[in-house]
Amino acid sequence: MSAPKSRILDLMKVQCRIFSSTFNPERLRTGNKVLRERLKGPSVAAYYPRRVATFKDLKNLYPDLETWDDDEEDRLEHLAFLKQRGKGAPKKKSTARRKITILPRRSKRG
Repeated sequence: MSAPKSRILDLMKVQCRIFSSTFNPERLRTGNKVLRERLKGPSVAAYYPRRVATFKDLKNLYPDLETWDDDEEDRLEHLAFLKQRGKGAPKKKSTARRKITILPRRSKRG
């Protein structure tokens, strides 16, 4: 003989309470497994090294200090060379000052 279903459900409730698991007799997908996992944010953040000051930061902090950024100078030189050959970025669109023409209203014919 098998035990009645209500008795088995009561046993499952007690078992879940003892082992600190979620009681889910319908076996619905609740996402509990994902919620119990450790958070990944702190370990991902700790993986990358801390950001150090850049030449740009130094220029912003001390505008009167003369700094020399080789990478930036190389980039600007390369862009000037491309522009000289006609391969540079296109010019930006000038302001969108279009004239708006207001059409006169038509009178209703009646």
